[in-house]
Amino acid sequence: MNFSKAVKILEAPGKIPGCSPCRNIDDCISDLRAQVAANKKGIDLTTDLIEQYGVAVVQAYMSHIQNNAEITVRKLLRDMTFKLNNSVMEATDFMDDGSAISLKVTIDQEAGSAVFDFTGTSCEVYANLNAPTAVTTAAVLYCIRCLIDDDIPLNQGCLKPIRITVPEGSLLNPSSNAAVVGGNVLTSQRIVDVILKCFKVCAASQGCMNNVSFGDTSFGYYETIAGGSGAGPNFPGCDGIQTHMTNTRITDPEILERRYPVVLIQFKIRKGSGGAGRFKGGDGLTREY
Repeated sequence: MNFSKAVKILEAPGKIPGCSPCRNIDDCISDLRAQVAANKKGIDLTTDLIEQYGVAVVQAYMSHIQNNAEITVRKLLRDMTFKLNNSVMEATDFMDDGSAISLKVTIDQEAGSAVFDFTGTSCEVYANLNAPTAVTTAAVLYCIRCLIDDDIPLNQGCLKPIRITVPEGSLLNPSSNAAVVGGNVLTSQRIVDVILKCFKVCAASQGCMNNVSFGDTSFGYYETIAGGSGAGPNFPGCDGIQTHMTNTRITDPEILERRYPVVLIQFKIRKGSGGAGRFKGGDGLTREY
């Protein structure tokens, strides 16, 4: 596959005065090749299934999987109304700049459906913490799947009983000109915290992906640092763990120091940072370069 057009796009910012092009085009192209290869693998596996069982059977089972997920989520929502003795739950949390993320969940017990209404969330900001609606949808889907005990694959059927309302021009549904790069790595975590708070499942975790990025004109480095997970009604949080939207492995010190002009001085659990309580929150980490 020819990636020459992609290379031109990555180089284009360098033609703008005061701007820099991509610092490591080879890495970016490798990422794109990996994504293409992953999609090709999915196509090949699906084709194999169709050749073995036929289109009708494969499509039927795709529907069965989604229908089963829908039934499971409807049961979850009904059970939640009994567990919480309420069909309306509300929660609010805040970003570091004070922007509010507000959520009201209204469950129709008879139908086993729910409305996730983010009305009351702050308006979009000039910074880059705005999150496209796809991020909010993904956070809702993630939380719903976490609340389900049954072993079901993650799929669109989980969202069939759910309607998501996000006001236009808000932090979670910004205008087309708003900066959104931080929405996926920071705001998404706080959305998850608010949803889990709404269902009274657990306290907030570290609240962001703890991104670390550094570099110069020749290289760029990026990773997410783990933190403490929130405690629950009858369990403590975990120390130094990737939670929710991070779900990545941190770079090994040997790899970090071999590939980059960096020395890792210390990497340890930050004792006592998780907060006190009957069930303590998980402690965060210290990572010094």
